[in-house]
Amino acid sequence: MAGAGGPAGGAAGADGGECRCGQCPHGARAGHRQAVAAFVALREEFAAGRGVPAGLAHSAGAARQWVSDELTLSAREMARRGTDEGVAWLAAVRGRTLLAVWGAVLALLVGQSLTALDGGWTAARTAGLAAAVVLASGLTAAALRHGVHGGALAPLIGEDGRLSTSRTVAAGWAGAVLYAVLLSALRLAGATPPERHRLLQGLTLGGSGALLAVLAVGCGVAVLAYGLVAARVRTGRLQKVPAQRPRAADLLTDDAGRGSFPDVQYVLIQAAVLVLALVQLAGRPEQLPRLPWGVVALVVLSGATYLAGKLTTGGRPVILSVVRSRELGDLAAPVRTGDDIEIRGAGFVPPGATTPDRLARTVVRIGTVHVSVPLVPVPGGFANPTDGVLTVPVPVDVEPGRVDVRVITAAGVETDAYPLDIVE
Repeated sequence: MAGAGGPAGGAAGADGGECRCGQCPHGARAGHRQAVAAFVALREEFAAGRGVPAGLAHSAGAARQWVSDELTLSAREMARRGTDEGVAWLAAVRGRTLLAVWGAVLALLVGQSLTALDGGWTAARTAGLAAAVVLASGLTAAALRHGVHGGALAPLIGEDGRLSTSRTVAAGWAGAVLYAVLLSALRLAGATPPERHRLLQGLTLGGSGALLAVLAVGCGVAVLAYGLVAARVRTGRLQKVPAQRPRAADLLTDDAGRGSFPDVQYVLIQAAVLVLALVQLAGRPEQLPRLPWGVVALVVLSGATYLAGKLTTGGRPVILSVVRSRELGDLAAPVRTGDDIEIRGAGFVPPGATTPDRLARTVVRIGTVHVSVPLVPVPGGFANPTDGVLTVPVPVDVEPGRVDVRVITAAGVETDAYPLDIVE
C-alpha cells in the first residue's frame, strides 16, 4: 500500500513509505496516529499562546474564535481518520475471530488427546469434538457473512459501536447450551437402545431446568437492557455517543471508559457459573449440566443488579445558572450583546464525548440564535467546554430582552430553557 497513488500515497512517500491509506488496518492506524499527533501539536501551540495571526491579536474574542475553528477542523480530520481505523479494524477482526474459534477447537482436541492417554479414545470424546466442529462451522459462516461488521463479533456489538455486556453474556450461555445439546444429539445418534434410554434420562426437564433458567435469565437481561437503553435514549434521559470501534474493555466499563460495578459483577458472576456448567459437562457428558438452584438465584440477583444500573445511570443535562463572565477587576453589569456568559450546570459533556470533535459539537441556543461553544485549549486538554461550565459569547443577532438559553450536547440532547435578561 505504500506505493498507492493519490494524496495518501504521496503522503506515505514523503514520510519514508509508511502507509496511511485508510483502506488497510496498518494504513488506517498509521493515519489516525498522525492525525492525533498533528492535533495535539496544534492544541499545545495554541495553549502556549503561539500561532495566532497578528491581525487577530488585538481582539480576544476574534482570536479565541479563530483558534476554536482551527482546532475544530483538525479535530474533524482526526475523527475521520479514527472512523477509517474503526472500519478497517472491523474488517480485519473477522480473521482473528475465526482464529480464536478454530483455536478453541484445536485446544479441545489436544486436551482430549492428553486425557485419552490413560483411558483411551471414547465415543464421548468423538461426539464432543464433532459438536465443537459443528458449532465452529456455524460461527465461521456467520463471520464470513458479517465480515465487514466484525465477523463473529457482529451480534455482540451494540448500536453505539461498543461491545454489549448483556449480549456477550447471553451469547456465551447460548453457545454453551447449544454445544451441550449437540453433544447429546451426536451421542444419541450412535448409542445402543439401553444407552439411548440412559442419555434421554439425562435430558429431562427435572435435571436441566436450572440450566434452562440461567439461559432464560441471560437472554431476558439482554432483551430488557436493550429496551431500557433505547427507551431512555429516545426520551432524552440517557445520552449516548457512538464509539469509534468496539473494545474488550467495553464489557467492564461505562461509555466514558470508567469501571462499572454493575457490569463487572455481572460478567464475573456469569463467567463463574458458566465455568461451573462446563466443568459439570466435562465430568458427565451423558447429561446436561445440573446447576444448583442456589446458583440460579445468584444469577437472577446479578442480572437484576445489572438492569438496575442501566435504569439509574445517566440523566438529562441541566442548566443551574447563567451569569455574565467577567475578568478580575471588572465592574458588575447586566448582560449585553457581545458579552461572554458562563452557563453552569451538569451533563454538558456526555460520557464518551470528551474527544475534540465531540466537544466541538456542543451548541448553546440563545433565543433563536445557535452559538457553537468555542474550544479553549490549555496544556493537555480544554478549559471550555466542560461537563459543568460552558462559556459562550452573546452574538449581536440576539435581540435585547428576556430570552431562553438552552444547551444542546454532542449527543443531541437539549436542556430545559433557562431565562436570561439581555439589556441594550
